Amino acid sequence: MSNRIQDIGSARRIGTCSDVAGRKQQAAGACLDSRASRIGETSPRYAGWRVTFVCFVMAIFCWGLGFYGHGIYLAELRRLNGWPASLISSATTVYYLFSALLVVFVSDALGRLGLRTVVLLGVACFGVSTAMIGMVQLPWQLFAVYLVMSFGWAAMSVGAITNILGLWFDRRRGLAISLALTGASASGVVIIPALVLLIARCGFEAAMIVAGAVMVVALVPITLAWLREPASDLASSRQRRGGTDRAGAAARWTRPMALRSLTFWTVSAPFALSLLAQVGFLVHQIAFLESAIGRTQAAAAVAVTTAMAILGRLAFGAVIDRLNQRLAAAISLASQAAALFVMTQTTDTASLFIACAVFGLSVGNLITFPALIIQREFEAESFGMLIALSTAVGQFTYAFGPGLVGIVHDMTGGYAAALTLCVVLDLFAAAIVVLRRPRMRH
Repeated sequence: MSNRIQDIGSARRIGTCSDVAGRKQQAAGACLDSRASRIGETSPRYAGWRVTFVCFVMAIFCWGLGFYGHGIYLAELRRLNGWPASLISSATTVYYLFSALLVVFVSDALGRLGLRTVVLLGVACFGVSTAMIGMVQLPWQLFAVYLVMSFGWAAMSVGAITNILGLWFDRRRGLAISLALTGASASGVVIIPALVLLIARCGFEAAMIVAGAVMVVALVPITLAWLREPASDLASSRQRRGGTDRAGAAARWTRPMALRSLTFWTVSAPFALSLLAQVGFLVHQIAFLESAIGRTQAAAAVAVTTAMAILGRLAFGAVIDRLNQRLAAAISLASQAAALFVMTQTTDTASLFIACAVFGLSVGNLITFPALIIQREFEAESFGMLIALSTAVGQFTYAFGPGLVGIVHDMTGGYAAALTLCVVLDLFAAAIVVLRRPRMRH
């Protein structure tokens, strides 16, 4: 009996020691979280910058394979299967429209499943669909593959990236988003030439399998290593600070409230219209310039546009958090309108190159401005939902851009009227975005 009592006493002491050890371990973890939360956003050691790098790599593959790549897919599928361009373009339009619907709910998915899970699911969908594009032999298979890809686009494109970085950044959010979305512009320089070279070397099917595999190999390790939610105390303090910075943030926004709000539409509508014009022009840029300066020079002008888009992102990213963002957006839109107008008035090679460079400076920033304006003018806890909804509005609209420019071209027999329409859209968008006086932080 006495031995049993001793055993019970020993067990209690062991349990007590285990509890103490557990509490010490929790305290150590809390200390690490507290220490991490004290590292500011301006420090290179801040974990949010590693998250930004993951988003940068995501953007390279997402835009390279899910945006710029569609021009290559169209050409190869026409060559291999003899399908009309209208059929393949219809599948692309369905892809954009369905992914726009999915983007509306990306903030909910990130909140419920976690950042890492959503991104890994997106990588899986993108990897599988990319590999299968080269195997498509029937039209319904193309539509099915593009529907799978649309899940990857929703989980890895601008809606997801701005939501993820919105959790990690407050004061430096503009710089973080600009750096991450520089990958979208860089993809035209990195992914597309590599994809063209792969197709020439080993054929369309093998090239697409390699492209999907490279994306998975590049993204999965860094996602597992660096992509995570910020410490709860850091996130909550950022939300409290954001709430005190904004006047009138008493109630959390809902989607119906946003859709009825003039303020929301003065953010979403102008950028939707400008992206309609921008995407329409970029898809037709080579076809437009080729008749004036030849295919080689046209391709060089596209490269200049892309390079200036990267430069514009980096330059604006360094100062955008300190600017009047609505005014900066209006100036960017007006500069694009001016560049397009010049293109309709000249066939001089130097003038066209300069106009393409001016146009390119704002190409990347047009998808960055909505997130920054929403951050500044709306209640902090609704940022993720609002930017996802605004992104969906923009994507739904610009899905029709290439078709609209093509229709006007066919009706008028040239690109002058189509580009003039783009000029009008940009100027109208610039007027809308400055309708409302911005709420500035104090």
